[in-house]
Amino acid sequence: MVGLSWWAHLWSVLPEIVLVVAAVLVMAVDAGLPEGRKRELGYWAIGGLLAAFGVAVLQAAQLVGGLAAPYEAFGGSVRADLAAMFFRLIFILSGILTAAISMDFRPLRQSGEYYALILIAVLGMGLMGAAINLVTLYLALETAGIALYLLAGYLRETPRSAEAGLKYFLFGVFSSTVMLYGMALLYGFTGEIGYGGIARSLGTLPTSAVMAALLLVLVGFGFKVSAVPFHFWTPDVYEGAPTPITAFISVASKAAGFAVLIRAMIEAFAAVQGNWVALIAALAFVTMTVGNLLAIPQRNLKRLLAYSSIAQAGYILIGVAAASPLGIAASIFYLGIYTLTNIAAFAVAVIMTNATGSEEIRDLAGLSRRSPGLALAMLAALLSLGGIPPLVGFFAKLFVFAAAIESGLLWLAVAGVLNAMVAFYYYIMVARAMYVDRSPEEGKPIWISRPERLTLWFTVAGVILLTVLVYPLYQLALLAAQAF
Repeated sequence: MVGLSWWAHLWSVLPEIVLVVAAVLVMAVDAGLPEGRKRELGYWAIGGLLAAFGVAVLQAAQLVGGLAAPYEAFGGSVRADLAAMFFRLIFILSGILTAAISMDFRPLRQSGEYYALILIAVLGMGLMGAAINLVTLYLALETAGIALYLLAGYLRETPRSAEAGLKYFLFGVFSSTVMLYGMALLYGFTGEIGYGGIARSLGTLPTSAVMAALLLVLVGFGFKVSAVPFHFWTPDVYEGAPTPITAFISVASKAAGFAVLIRAMIEAFAAVQGNWVALIAALAFVTMTVGNLLAIPQRNLKRLLAYSSIAQAGYILIGVAAASPLGIAASIFYLGIYTLTNIAAFAVAVIMTNATGSEEIRDLAGLSRRSPGLALAMLAALLSLGGIPPLVGFFAKLFVFAAAIESGLLWLAVAGVLNAMVAFYYYIMVARAMYVDRSPEEGKPIWISRPERLTLWFTVAGVILLTVLVYPLYQLALLAAQAF
């Protein structure tokens, strides 16, 4: 923007600059560390992410406190507003927790490139949340995407991981190509790459042309958020990728997808809102229904959480379909809560994989007697994901359903409630294995490393604390929603 100082431009992307420096530093430290000390790289990555998190908190505090106003930087490429900062905090927090549960994951070879790729993926996601033109958005999508493809297939000697990386790459390239064609149509129709310019020009175009471009762009967004019918990659990639990376993809990549989906729908496609609201509502219904129904027969914990993740995307899409400040705030709130609860569940999966060498639900048998605290953490995560009161996941679902009713989508809210009842069955199935089923291994204790223990304490305490602090957090989400 004209009149901005060089510092204002840099300040808008300072968390990403910190992440670049951290990635370079991790690679440099890796070159000088002996093989037996590679685990320390996780602490270096967490340190860099904490520094970026601190900058993002300061940026958000300035905007909330009125000390700074939202502005566009780098010629209208990115916007420094509260929504971008809120999403940044989700991405960076996901990166911190992923690095923490990666440090003692036994199948994983500790290396600088692994942690550098996590940092680069978070960097790309941060730019996705702030992007307000098509070029910046696509570059950010590819930056995050390429890093995630490599991370999904990081266990090269494991066929399932190599398959997961290849499938994720192929599906990602296909969806990215279709989305890029939609972006090219938008530019051809309007001569604009900025969301504001596109929105002004679309009002003069035939609705059929606009919807054709929208549908193509929506393919890429649907892939990112695992919406049906763009979800086919999800179960296989979740099962085959290293478990910490599965956790990262399930929360950070999904949040990034919703960040660009919300901003693009509200800011760029406002002229055809009546059309895309119906489309997103249908997508929400199909996504949560298919995700919940296909989760029921699963016996692998990671595949079950994959289909659960698809269903959760459907609930979040309800808030997007509401297309109101309350709906957008509910979706943002849901994403923040989902980050804590899902990483808590995957942290338990990491620990159990280390202990048993298996990812099957049946191998959770007797967990409540082997490690009562670990079973309680998993139970809290499952109940919150299922929307069982009084945990904060209940309020997340309540807010998206209320937003749908306020926008006249009563049928979608009812469908959401019915789907939540279906989901309760397979979450209880996991709880039953932990608390009811018996195992000959019940007498053997489970070793939990300090980073894993801290991750569990943080996520579960966060779920419980936010149950008490629902109103202040929702108010912050409302402020972030107003940025659109």
